[in-house]
Amino acid sequence: APILVPFKSGKAYWLSVDGEISLIDSKQIIKNLETEVPITCNVPMVAAKLKINTFLAYDILELFAFVKPAEFTLPTISGIAKKLDIFLFDEVENQCSTALDIIQHLILELKQSDQKSDPAAIARMMGMYGNKNGWLWSKIILKNLGQPEVPNSYADDRNILKIWNRLQEWSEEAPPPPSGHLPISDDEAQERLQELLARKKSEHRPEQEAYTKSVLEAYAPISSAEKPNVVIGEAGTGVGKTLGYLAPSTAWAEKNEGSVWISTYTRNLQKQIDNEMDRLYPNADVKAQKTVVRKGRENYLCLLNLEDAVNSPSLENNEQNAIAVGLMLRWAAVSRDGDIMGGDFPGWLVTLLGWGRTFGLADRRGECIYAGCNHYHKCFIEKSIRRSKRADIVIANHALVMIQSALSTDSDVLPARYVFDEGHHLFDAADSAFSAVLSGIETAQMRRWLIGADKNKRSRARGLRKRIEDLIKDDDEALKSLDEVMENARSLPADNWRMRLYDGEAKGITEKFLGLVKQQVYARENNPNAVYSLETATLPMIDDLGETAFKLALKLYALKEPLNYLAKHLRDKLAKHADTYDKETKQKIESLCNSIERRTRLELSAWITMLDNLKSATPEDFVDWFFVERNAGRDFDYGMKRHWVDPTKPFIETIKPYAHGMLVTSATMSDNGDDNIWKSINTRSGVNHILGNEKNLSHFTIKSPFNYKEQTKIIVINDVNINDIGQVSTAYKSLFETAKGGALGLFTAINRLKQVHEIITPEIEKMDINLYSQHIDGMDISTLIDMFKQDVNSCLLGTDATRDGMDVPGNSLRMIVFDRTPWPRPDILHKARRKEFGKTYDDMLTRSKLKQAYGRLIRSKQDKGVFVILDSRLPTRLTTAFPDDVEVQRISLKEAIEDIGKFL
Repeated sequence: APILVPFKSGKAYWLSVDGEISLIDSKQIIKNLETEVPITCNVPMVAAKLKINTFLAYDILELFAFVKPAEFTLPTISGIAKKLDIFLFDEVENQCSTALDIIQHLILELKQSDQKSDPAAIARMMGMYGNKNGWLWSKIILKNLGQPEVPNSYADDRNILKIWNRLQEWSEEAPPPPSGHLPISDDEAQERLQELLARKKSEHRPEQEAYTKSVLEAYAPISSAEKPNVVIGEAGTGVGKTLGYLAPSTAWAEKNEGSVWISTYTRNLQKQIDNEMDRLYPNADVKAQKTVVRKGRENYLCLLNLEDAVNSPSLENNEQNAIAVGLMLRWAAVSRDGDIMGGDFPGWLVTLLGWGRTFGLADRRGECIYAGCNHYHKCFIEKSIRRSKRADIVIANHALVMIQSALSTDSDVLPARYVFDEGHHLFDAADSAFSAVLSGIETAQMRRWLIGADKNKRSRARGLRKRIEDLIKDDDEALKSLDEVMENARSLPADNWRMRLYDGEAKGITEKFLGLVKQQVYARENNPNAVYSLETATLPMIDDLGETAFKLALKLYALKEPLNYLAKHLRDKLAKHADTYDKETKQKIESLCNSIERRTRLELSAWITMLDNLKSATPEDFVDWFFVERNAGRDFDYGMKRHWVDPTKPFIETIKPYAHGMLVTSATMSDNGDDNIWKSINTRSGVNHILGNEKNLSHFTIKSPFNYKEQTKIIVINDVNINDIGQVSTAYKSLFETAKGGALGLFTAINRLKQVHEIITPEIEKMDINLYSQHIDGMDISTLIDMFKQDVNSCLLGTDATRDGMDVPGNSLRMIVFDRTPWPRPDILHKARRKEFGKTYDDMLTRSKLKQAYGRLIRSKQDKGVFVILDSRLPTRLTTAFPDDVEVQRISLKEAIEDIGKFL
């Protein structure tokens, strides 16, 4: 086959089967693709770079995913070559020969390595058993393995595909005893810190030792119930706070035979902390016992979904489904924990295979049948839950900690020690966890959970009746309640509800309510043709909306009551007949009751209360509004939202009964714009709601060891019109050229990012600088950051998500350019919070974003970098986000280019 390697500006190198290499444009590429199937790497990214449609190819990235599942590589020829330790020439055209070296290396490794899944059987399935439309690599793999394209027995091959049969089961154990309450001394903590540092010969940092000493109060025993010891600590970049809190956390857990939960906001930090635990537990088996990464159910591969995909008839006639199932089987067989949203799952697989064939295999619709599932004892989620009960360190995320606390019952034993890293995000995490949405999507999913999938659809969504009927078949009262549930559930939106609302043909009370909400939003929105979401206040309501809301509330109440009865009835039945039920039946009843209670508590009760409040006014603790969610200019969802004005209230109320010690930490905790620098973080973390005695609270700051005055420049460009996309693009191009790459461009709006990308791409490519872009390259942000990190002279365009997940030490990041002052969006929710928290609320949020972005720039004592803001309107009062000794220069673009050139 010929080899295709993209170059730039719609051009690529083409190595023919005769060995002739040529540089051709997109038109010639399209013509060649009509008759030839090339070898390339990462078809979606290549097609995007060449600005052509995706095409049939021998994709080296697919071959890598098959041969080395659960291993990460940058999704490029150079990235794979580096992973495989294959020599790579600097010239792009020489990557053609490198591609052949990679293929030979991978095939040889497949032949020689032990496999946890049968590569031949899976390759045959992916090749659709010799079908010419099957996976292109299939025949090559089978030939090299000495295996036939058609199996001796199709039944045996299908059984081999059932990789879940090879997975290890978990087994129930007695509950662990309660943890002790012994404090950790400074000597014990410092000794553990030195042990961690010695494992990888890390440098000695006095700031890190001071940090470790400062956090110890969070591990001290409490004196009063519901009065945990709280420590709020800011550690500047370079202090080494991760090991600084892992040292006392691991020491306390071992000394007291208990668990410490480390909670983060981003997946990147979860992964980083998990990697740091290798220092203490280099043996993988020991680490698996001592450390667990926990996420919500929707983050893990569901084995029942995978089985459905394997058994799907589409595998016989859809090569994309066959390829995806094969690669997912290979990964699932070797994955450490089945974490599909991080962990050892390569993010670029989503781009290759599609969202539905990857992330869609997680339990994202609440359809888990728990103990009723054949894979229950091998379930990745259940394994994670059970391991976390005995682990010393549980690496979780803010959302999971909050939801776990909110749903806990008196019989639950929750952790007592917490470290909230990325503590500046606690407010945002609580805002998401404790909000409520009554919308078309949410109510349709509720109907699907209760009634099951539409009869005309192939789905395993069985509905409540099929899950519960065998447990209540002899109970007339329970069966009557179940009938009531089914009758009232039919008032929720059925399939094609969006089309009916679009056509103005609402069916049922819920769709009528949503249709009237849509009407009110469009009637009162100033810009109804906006690309993004629309919103308006709930009151005053248009005609018929109040009455419809009242009727919908009655219908939802009529649905909630029999559900509550069924859950109570089953629990009573379990208590009375515990001696007659087998273990599986008990687990089934318990999980079913938990599911029902979660739906009624978190969704139905909230929806009913929201609708009831429309008759008068929203309670002062909440903000309500109607919305139309849009995607690329098209309506996607309609409904009503409710958020807490201060979401840390419910967060603290749920965690307070369990927590004995809390450390809230970050590099950007305090607000230098306020006389009381801790005022904002006390508010944003919820500490104000947990303490009545200041003795339980301590603050500290450990400054960064970096010399920001010598290592950085901060420049505000004062002659660029930020509303002129042409001027903004010119500024980005000139600044990126001056830095010669290594630059991150941050945008406050996706459409501005896309406009700038389109304008500057041709000019940037002429400079031999690779330009990566979020929302354009079709790659997940973690992969893009990794590509940017390795490609030292590349540039990356992104939004806030890029900033939050960025950790790029060294010369790969030497410039950050903000397109404008990152003011918060002035929506209904923000208006209510500004009223609650005062006029300085906007400044506090904006300073925090600037501080976090600037903190990405310098990650070691050798780094140098420039922080640029194109917005001349940046108020001086916001510059307190930056170090005091670094001058903020306000100069022209021309002056900035000269100054930056000399500095870098």
